[in-house]
Order: sequence, then C-alpha cells, then structure tokens
Amino acid sequence: MTPFGERVRALREGKSVTLKQMAADLHISSAYLSALEHGKRGQPSAQLVRQICAYFGIIWDEAEELERLADLSHPRVTVDTAGLTPKATKLANRLAERIHDLDDGTLDRLLLLLDEAPARGGAAVRRRAAPRRR
Repeated sequence: MTPFGERVRALREGKSVTLKQMAADLHISSAYLSALEHGKRGQPSAQLVRQICAYFGIIWDEAEELERLADLSHPRVTVDTAGLTPKATKLANRLAERIHDLDDGTLDRLLLLLDEAPARGGAAVRRRAAPRRR
C-alpha cells in the first residue's frame, strides 16, 4: 500500500463509503481505485487527486498533504545515481536489496535521518519518481 492509498482508504472508511460507491461517484473503475489504494498502480493524476479532494470536501493544507502523498506514492521508484559518489550508489543499491526486510521502526529512523539531512544547495528538491523501464 502507498501513503496515498492508505490515506484514501482512511478517508473512505471514515465516511463509511464503499470502494465501489466512491469509484462510481468519481467515474472510475473500482478495480483502478482498488489498485491505487493497494499500490499496484502508479501515481494518480493531479486531476484525480483534485476530484478526491472535492469528493471528501478537503481544502487547503489537507489538500496539499494529499497531493504530497500522491507525489510520494509511486510504487516502483527508480533512483538515478549517475554523477553521484560511489557511496550514494551503494546506498541506493543496498536500500533496493533490503527494503523488504526493514521493519516499521527502522523505516521510521531512516525517514527521520533523511528529513533531518540538509538538502544539496540549501533548498529541498522534490522529484517525481521516473517510471521503471523494462
């Protein structure tokens, strides 16, 4: 499940709305909505995020948070370490190898470390994950 999918499911359950009902109201298939919730589909479009916000009456900061979660919810992330140090490439590869073995406490600690680390150039840069080419 992705952070976006987890939040949408919580919103749905909080309003006692079934997946089928929400999908019908948004004019999307229930299979697609289920796949989004379970992280089996890529990031939702900005339009769909806005539709979901309108559907639940979400505005301002909460809407921005849902958009941010959508940006962080690509289930297949590609990390480009070209031009970075060998240590950065090693980290990316080790994380890819071990991500399935990490418990919630370890994930929380790693996320905290990343959140506390200064961004290069002094400004935080958020990039959309590139789709993995097969």
